[in-house]
Amino acid sequence: MTTGTVRLHRVLRCPPERVYRAFVEPDAYARWLPPHGFTGQVHEMDARVGGRYRMSFRNFSSGNSHSFGGEYLELVPGEKVRYTARFDDPNLPGQMQTTITLKAVSCGTEVTAVQEGIPEMIPTEMCYLGWQESLLHLAQLVEPEIPG
Repeated sequence: MTTGTVRLHRVLRCPPERVYRAFVEPDAYARWLPPHGFTGQVHEMDARVGGRYRMSFRNFSSGNSHSFGGEYLELVPGEKVRYTARFDDPNLPGQMQTTITLKAVSCGTEVTAVQEGIPEMIPTEMCYLGWQESLLHLAQLVEPEIPG
């Protein structure tokens, strides 16, 4: 079975610790990860190496949803998040792995995302589009400096 890989890069105007928190706090994750037109719900999140997470995306237009979950493989605060993901839908077989690398730079945080093992029935360009939308949501969550 052929699988796809996407690689993305973004610089955010905030410290790496804030970006890292957006990956390991359930309310933050549900807020920024769903792409445009979807809502997200985190059903379980045990953000520790060997811990598991489960969540679902719901298409706001149709009401249809799909769920997925996986295991945390590596967590280095402010530096790296690596986890697996598997869809509950048997028509989307296989296990994906995502590696997020964070690096402090002069103007904030350099974020590199690599997602591997995307099921062949999901067009890679759709994953790129979804990730670009999600990273826009991430920036809107982590970049503002709101006092108090």
